[in-house]
Amino acid sequence: MSVEPNILIVGDEELLVERAIGDVAAAVRAGDPEAEVIDLGPGGLEPGRISELTSPSLFGGGKVLVLRAAQDLGKDLTAEVLTYARQPADDVVLIAVHHGGAKGKALVDGLTKLKARKIVCPKVTKMGERVDFVRAEVRRAGGKISADGARGLIEAVGNDLRELAGACSQLVADTGGKIDDAAVARYYRGRAEVSGFTVADKAIEGRLAEALEQLRWALATGVPPVLIVSALAQGVRGLAKVGGAPRGARGAALAKDLGMPPWKIDRVQKQLRAWSADGVAQALTAVAKADEQVKGGSADPAYALEKTVAEIVAARG
Repeated sequence: MSVEPNILIVGDEELLVERAIGDVAAAVRAGDPEAEVIDLGPGGLEPGRISELTSPSLFGGGKVLVLRAAQDLGKDLTAEVLTYARQPADDVVLIAVHHGGAKGKALVDGLTKLKARKIVCPKVTKMGERVDFVRAEVRRAGGKISADGARGLIEAVGNDLRELAGACSQLVADTGGKIDDAAVARYYRGRAEVSGFTVADKAIEGRLAEALEQLRWALATGVPPVLIVSALAQGVRGLAKVGGAPRGARGAALAKDLGMPPWKIDRVQKQLRAWSADGVAQALTAVAKADEQVKGGSADPAYALEKTVAEIVAARG
């Protein structure tokens, strides 16, 4: 059998764990289509059961034996699993799934010493890790997405990996593979926060035609002008906050002082390279004027927003 006989999956990110198990089972079945997958929790594994499950079958065929929550097996069952793993059966692949941590560490250490293949599936908690996950998911589906596009998708969909994976697959299918901010905004029609922030980012980065295109699309799909102004204001204020931060301040301390996540600070710092202090002040004035106009001071909020976007772009550099 080409697949390693002993496999250790460590981590509690459910989607990644399930995928790892599925990938191993698929690899086994590629060589043995009739291979049986036996899925067991600690409650389904009593003394002697390992020997029973791994003994040769009268009907032949391989097996994939999945031991869930292996950290809960207890001392005796752990010893039994390790005894088997020292001399594994030729047609059986053992997968031990351990949540990580100190509990049940003897099993992890034992399988590691036996050179079991280790697959790590840690919880994805940081924004950068989620961005990497989204970009990898899009590549897995045959597409390509920028880091900014990945962040926009996360802001739209949320942090659940299953939902993000589904969104990535759908976007690749709908766009033909190349996914940018505009594609994210189009697909998540009605998500005002994504539409508004896309307009703001395009304007702050000096991309007038793209900013106006996104603005018109947002208005045409019913995004309230006041929410777009709010996004523009947040974008320009972000320039002012980061630009006014003390020199030398960085990392977690800077993020805490500014009330902004580190990834957002990194993005704003890149945007700031093309801005002067006077330019930021002009953009702030333009946004303040737009806020007044869309709240009743203008008969044509759409025109007021287009003018504001143009003024922000002109103030840059």
